[in-house]
Amino acid sequence: MKLTLNIEPALIGQIKELAKKKNASLSKVTEALYKKAVENEKEPFRVKSLEELSDFVANITISGDPVLDFDHKAEYHKHLEEKYGY
Repeated sequence: MKLTLNIEPALIGQIKELAKKKNASLSKVTEALYKKAVENEKEPFRVKSLEELSDFVANITISGDPVLDFDHKAEYHKHLEEKYGY
């Protein structure tokens, strides 16, 4: 997909030099930088203290760490069975 960006000419020159050193195209270097930025945004949000949260959110309790092998589908079907008697 084609995208047009406005970037300072001096910065473009630096990016071109970086691409040349890495033996890659300007597009590939730019894409890699954006991928890294998106990955960093996906990092989980950490709250330092409850004071940072609103009163409503602070009153919500979490039972503990998530279970890695938790079967969501099985639990959902169990819920439906209890609710509707499947």
